[in-house]
Order: sequence, then C-alpha cells, then structure tokens
Amino acid sequence: MPEDVRAWFAQRVPAGWFAGPPEVTADGEEILVIGNLPDVELAKGTSEDARAAARTARIERFREETREDRIRIAREAERQFRRKVAWGARCGDEVKVFTTLSVPVMTRLRMSERSILDTLVAGGVARSRSEALAWCVRLVGMHQADWIKGLRDALVKVDEVRSKGPKN
Repeated sequence: MPEDVRAWFAQRVPAGWFAGPPEVTADGEEILVIGNLPDVELAKGTSEDARAAARTARIERFREETREDRIRIAREAERQFRRKVAWGARCGDEVKVFTTLSVPVMTRLRMSERSILDTLVAGGVARSRSEALAWCVRLVGMHQADWIKGLRDALVKVDEVRSKGPKN
C-alpha cells in the first residue's frame, strides 16, 4: 500500500484517539484503519471475562464518541483515494471492526471443490457456498498466518525492485 495513504491518515486522525499511530491497511476496494486504545485499568484479580467486557465497552464508547469525526475523515479519504474506509479499534486482546465491505469475488471450482463447500453447507457450518468459501479463506488465514505474512513481505520486495527497474 502506498505510504501516502498511511501518511494521509496519520495527519487526519486526531491526536489522542489512539495510543500511537493507527494501523492502516488497504486493498483495491477498501482502506481499514485500526487504532490501539489504552487498556482498561481494573482491580487485580479481575476475571478474564470481566476484563474482556470492559475492553469491549471501551471500544464501543470510542465508536460512539468519534462517529461524526470518523465519518467526516472517511468521506475525505474516499474522495482522495477512491476507496471505502472501514474503522476499527483494539483494546488489549479485543478487536472490533465497525464497518467493512463484503466484496463478491468470482471463482471457478471443480466438482471436488464444490463438494467440499456443499459438505460444509449440509453440515451446518455455513448457510451457502459463498459463506463456506469465506469460512475456508478465514481458516487458511488463521492456520497459515506466518506463511501468508512471508508471502506478503516477499511481494513488497518485488514491488520495490519493480519500482527501481526501467521505466516505460
């Protein structure tokens, strides 16, 4: 992702919203901005369930208190970068993305591949082939996260080398 998108958000996001600069990622359709909120301060011995609930409440408070400003910033960014903007927040181990696109993708699957999706639907794991495919993608993302990150890092290097190559 071009550094100009990160730099743009670094200048537009109000100081004090997050504990540090937000994490900005993008693809061809969407920009996702996730910021770290200060962790909750609770009494020693507070249960993990109570801690998670307090963190979720902090995220929800941030969402409500910043709604108008986030919408204004997102509209500016959408005009500037011609992509939708989604926001999210992280507090401790809790992460919530407020709005995000669900973009349809086309794929061609052979019978054996469709059979896997149909099994997931029949087994109640998903309501449709589309949902089953999304489930499979999430599963690969969780179990192959290190490999996917390595692949993404390699692609960044490829882009860097291409940018230094001959110009048309």
